[in-house]
Amino acid sequence: MSFHYQFPDSPPSFYTSSDDFNRQAQTTFDRFGDTVDSSMKWAVAESIVYGIVVIIAVIAIVYAIIECLKKAGTAIPAYTQISTTEKDNQVFSNSSFPSTSEIEVIIAQDSEAEFPTMERFLSNINREKPIRFTPEKLEEITKSYSTILGSGAFGVVFKGELSNGENVAVKVLNCLDMGMEEQFKAEVSTIGRTYHINLVKLYGFCFHHDTKALVYECVENGSLDKYLFGSTNRDVELQKLREIAIGTAKGIAYLHEECQHRIIHYDIKPENVLLDMKLVPKIADFGLAKLRNRESNNTVIINTHFRGTRGYAAPELWKAYPVTYKCDVYSFGILLFEIVGRRRHFDSSYSESQQWFPKWTWEMFENNELVVMLALCGIEEKDNEIAERMLKVALWCVQYSPNDRPLMSTVVKMLEGEIEISPPPFPFHNLVPDKQNLTSEGSDADSDTTASSWNTESIRECFGTKHNRFEIEKAT
Repeated sequence: MSFHYQFPDSPPSFYTSSDDFNRQAQTTFDRFGDTVDSSMKWAVAESIVYGIVVIIAVIAIVYAIIECLKKAGTAIPAYTQISTTEKDNQVFSNSSFPSTSEIEVIIAQDSEAEFPTMERFLSNINREKPIRFTPEKLEEITKSYSTILGSGAFGVVFKGELSNGENVAVKVLNCLDMGMEEQFKAEVSTIGRTYHINLVKLYGFCFHHDTKALVYECVENGSLDKYLFGSTNRDVELQKLREIAIGTAKGIAYLHEECQHRIIHYDIKPENVLLDMKLVPKIADFGLAKLRNRESNNTVIINTHFRGTRGYAAPELWKAYPVTYKCDVYSFGILLFEIVGRRRHFDSSYSESQQWFPKWTWEMFENNELVVMLALCGIEEKDNEIAERMLKVALWCVQYSPNDRPLMSTVVKMLEGEIEISPPPFPFHNLVPDKQNLTSEGSDADSDTTASSWNTESIRECFGTKHNRFEIEKAT
């Protein structure tokens, strides 16, 4: 049987479905392409818009910073700006001191909240150098010199207030002679380049033919001497006095060992140690200070005239001996004696053996009787260890030879108890010429010889009543 298949006259239906599918696929592809093209266009458009926004934001920030700098420009002393005009160049034409008509040292109020970091930066720059105040500005900040804080041979100190509300002390100097002019320059050139918590801050100065003045931070509690020798000399505990001594030592160590150029103060004494509201000490009065090159530790000068205050001044300062920065260490030693004893280092109202406190201390130390001495000074038993440590450090500081005196950084460690203190040697060879022939372990006869060997006349000459009057006159 044969089988015959006849193809239909029209194509099968599946061929028709394939063509439709192709057409639908093409349509879908075209639509997808259109969608992609549209998305790409939007992405490009969004990128362009975002770029424009970023550029505008950057421009706005740059513009704001420029405006901020313009506003703060008056807060920067003229001598810290680059001179770009003939007017700027005239700043130095009339005086050896830098000049500026603007003396603001505070943060600009209208931009403080907006740019705190920049304002802090500008404020720190302002504090790095003393500013030259105009006489008109001094009259403004002192409210026409309405409040007097103190006076003396140098002039008058007035209370002042800066634009930011910070109190200052304005020392208006009397007519400057050659010596006073040198002290003025010393003050500006030394303390003006320092910044330490234990040094009084010099904000600026005024040097005008009618007005010469120095502008300091205001230290509220006055000088240390009133807490040692005044009616309130027992109000401060020895532990706090020890902290004051350590702070003072840190300030001197900064001057000697941390500044770019070593600074010698030459006049360390209680009157020149000021105390703030928390009794933090701040060394003041740099009128005798000198800058010294620290490249060589052996740099010395020969003293041709007396510097400092007798009694606090090292022997090399009142004799024709070489002078180094160790003269400040000696003065600090005398200050330590006065802190422990809460009395002047020389007081003629005491018995002869106790008149000069350093001598009395050495003799009691040599005889192992410091505890007895401390009791006579009114020191409580609980503070004996602190007081003994301070007295031993003082004996090291007042060694006759400057080379035997410790560095002030070492003094700090001694006072803080970080290092042990070896027994100090006899320090007063200049006052006891035959001391080297005596021993601390001799007989009673030897002890009598030791006591009589002190050159009492020399002690009186250096630390006697004339010296006391000199100190009072200088302090007032």
